[in-house]
Amino acid sequence: QVRLVESGGGQVQAGGSLRLSCAPSGRTFSRTAMGWFRQAPGKEREFVAALWWSDGVTYYGDSVKGRFRVSRDNAKNTLYLEMSSLKPEDTAVYYCGASTYYGTSLYSTDTYLYWGQGTQVTVSS
Repeated sequence: QVRLVESGGGQVQAGGSLRLSCAPSGRTFSRTAMGWFRQAPGKEREFVAALWWSDGVTYYGDSVKGRFRVSRDNAKNTLYLEMSSLKPEDTAVYYCGASTYYGTSLYSTDTYLYWGQGTQVTVSS
């Protein structure tokens, strides 16, 4: 069984920064891409950022461009999301996902086969 384990969430004031991490555990699998989504209360899960694992090409949602950075560490088998200039509207549960597909849209939740349990990020004004 594959599990994705997220860490790094917490509470921060507006303008602050946080870094989230996500690493798989359990049986090995050949991931093609990993991404971050978030879900605020009463809202649908929203794309935040993603990358193709082989070449590190990145994609961002419009609301986080220029403030968030997604990256990977192959040696540590870990995905990161560095968040800066945080705003109260960034408050949500953040989920990481892993895909085993090629040629699919990284913006869609349907692309991701495995998900983490989520980590809460709260930004106060």
